Amino acid sequence: MTLHLTRRDLLKRSSQLALATALPLGASTMFGAAWAQTQPALVAFVHTQAAGDNGPIDDMLAALKRLEQEMKVKTRAIYASDPATYESVFRNLGNAGAAVVVTTFFAVAQPLKAVAPSFPNTKFIHLYADPVAPPLPNLQTVGYKQYLADYLAGVYGARVSKTGAIGYIGGASLPSLNGDFNALKAGALSVRPDIKVTPAFVGSFQDPGKAREIANQMYQSGTDFIQCGAAGSNGGIIQAANDGKGRIVSGTAIANAALGPKTLHTTIAVAYGKSLFVQTKAALEAKFTGGSYMADMKDDVVNFILSDLFLKQGEPDAVAKAKEIFVEIAKTKQDIIDGRLVVPLKTTI
Repeated sequence: MTLHLTRRDLLKRSSQLALATALPLGASTMFGAAWAQTQPALVAFVHTQAAGDNGPIDDMLAALKRLEQEMKVKTRAIYASDPATYESVFRNLGNAGAAVVVTTFFAVAQPLKAVAPSFPNTKFIHLYADPVAPPLPNLQTVGYKQYLADYLAGVYGARVSKTGAIGYIGGASLPSLNGDFNALKAGALSVRPDIKVTPAFVGSFQDPGKAREIANQMYQSGTDFIQCGAAGSNGGIIQAANDGKGRIVSGTAIANAALGPKTLHTTIAVAYGKSLFVQTKAALEAKFTGGSYMADMKDDVVNFILSDLFLKQGEPDAVAKAKEIFVEIAKTKQDIIDGRLVVPLKTTI
């Protein structure tokens, strides 16, 4: 079950916010603690971006369901669309005795940092986050070296481009996305020094209409390959690729391929669902450690892959070319994993 909370909803629901295991009204602290111990552990997933686009949130929701089935826990998904509610959402979950609270993306960083110390028995996991300084014993931030896959995307884009111009469209100019663009550019230049690589930012992670407009402008200017980096806005970029001939796009969620089976050649596949499952399972099994963790290609959480739908439905010549390029991609990927190739991380443009 997913709840969508606004500030008004939060004020009305108060401490009963999305808490299937909340204590009965009037229960004493002592009775509440004993009562809670008899209940299945509560694992809550608080997401700040909408589900339903076959993207990372849907992947994580599926992992949450798997946790419920395999770990025999009670789960609750909460869509918190209003930033003003973030701290209250986390505090209410802590008051309810949630065993694990998982949440996503940068906007929740300060609310988490403010709330976590008050609930030492609740483990907070922040996916796609920067490390917290100083680290907190019950807060784990998880980052992803996605820029490594962007480097490979740059190699692919440079090899597949017929115009000599490729692009990147992100949701916003954040340090992590700037790093992704710079790695894409470095990968492209490593195999084609004369390639033109252009960045653009939507200004939103949930505005596919604007993303489509920006992508169409980029394609019309001569770019023929675009790497997505705009989460919920990616659908608009893929639609733009479908709007004209000779346009290629690379996504950031495997399910995005259905939006453009012939135009979406590749995907930077960050397995957010797998990451949520693994980190939460570890927390439930008392293998949790606070601080920061960085997932990368060695964990098989970050990857760059060919789309299965493209391999089945793409033009035969394009598919053959893609497979040829991926022989080089596989070697470059292994060089990165083995440390023979160090991809620079530059977070400014």
